[in-house]
Amino acid sequence: MQIQDATTSTLALYGGTPSVQQTPKAIFQWPIITEEDEKAALDVIRRGAMSGTDVTERYEAEFAAWQGCRFALAFHNGTAALHAAMFACGVGRGDEVICPTITYWASALPAFSLGATLVFADIDPLSLCITPEEIERRITPRTKAIVVVHYLGHPAPMDAIVPLARKHGIKVIEDFSHAQGGHYKGQKVGTLGDVGATSLMSRKSLVAGEGGMLVCNDRELCDRAIAFGHHNRFTRDLSVATLREFAGLPLGGIKGRMHQVSAAVGRVQLRDYDERCRTIRQAMRFFWDCLDGAPGLRPHQVDESEGSNMAGHYGARAHYVPGELAGLSVTAFCRALRAEGVAAHPGCNKPLHLHPVFRTADLYHDGRPTRLAQATRNVLQEEGRLPVSEGIAERLLSLPWFVRYDEAVITRYAGAFLKVIRNHRDLLADDPGNPPSMGSWGLSSL
Repeated sequence: MQIQDATTSTLALYGGTPSVQQTPKAIFQWPIITEEDEKAALDVIRRGAMSGTDVTERYEAEFAAWQGCRFALAFHNGTAALHAAMFACGVGRGDEVICPTITYWASALPAFSLGATLVFADIDPLSLCITPEEIERRITPRTKAIVVVHYLGHPAPMDAIVPLARKHGIKVIEDFSHAQGGHYKGQKVGTLGDVGATSLMSRKSLVAGEGGMLVCNDRELCDRAIAFGHHNRFTRDLSVATLREFAGLPLGGIKGRMHQVSAAVGRVQLRDYDERCRTIRQAMRFFWDCLDGAPGLRPHQVDESEGSNMAGHYGARAHYVPGELAGLSVTAFCRALRAEGVAAHPGCNKPLHLHPVFRTADLYHDGRPTRLAQATRNVLQEEGRLPVSEGIAERLLSLPWFVRYDEAVITRYAGAFLKVIRNHRDLLADDPGNPPSMGSWGLSSL
């Protein structure tokens, strides 16, 4: 088989021929934009309807039906949707919000602007998601909400997290920005907690151009989110009686609505999204079939036999097992892959609890770090307190994100991985080791 022959040659890093020299652009080109997307966007522009709500409200209705929930509310980005979700759940001054430390900053930072503080939790080393055990040990009487992130498309264990939250009277906010359309044991992620929020920016698997969506089944939560940042839709007919006297002006002092060009594109993208995700999952399965049994790598994936899936495999990663490759660092492994023509990088998001914004920044001029100023106790977490998260970068690397199914191309990329694996001992003498810090505060740079 050709994939076997290619793996015995000299590594490109040492003068050999790279495994991947030319790749059809389409196999990685995302989002997929068609004439229908362009026509929908131009219609909004030509009507001068960019700041209206007619297209957006149709998009919301279609998104709610697709998501399988009662309400969907569109925002200008995912951060704004998460911000509104926290407000809807009653997060306020002196409250604590539990959040995994391995995530994009938008999962956490909006809590500061509501007067709350953050308590970070460690992750499971395989799923990379927050665990119920980590949540339980961090709950206090001040805990108002838990942000659960379905990280890199892998659903979190919601069947254990939701009952735990109910036991303590805590709201569950699902950040499903990495997992739109994904399922956990037969149910759409984003619908298992109290409220879900997702980004729809152009690098995500589900795209609206730039936007976000809040979803829920609770009318009161939806109305509170409307009152927070949708001034043109904040009217006196909302379900929450205590909000009606404030109708007309957003309680959060922000304008959160989605630009209607994004809503128009989002409607078109939604129609083809599930089929495109099936193609992505087929491609990623084939890639892992090509690597079946290869030492040093394990797939970051979910057991689909239970009715779960990873939607569009956003930010696809592999678990790296250096002990099976004579201790070769993930840094050296990725360097060799890049020489072979594969854009591989170690790590994922860096742990938020170690970033200065969550340790030393005095954002509101309180005379001490905001995270402490808005807390009733010392919530800072020193280095070493969340060991899985702090060490996970050494055990992860990025994968090609195949958005089309092309066996010949995927085989070529898999061959590059096998070539490096089978020649890994040649890399040991030049192994620089891993640097003190790997990964990124945002996945977009990886």
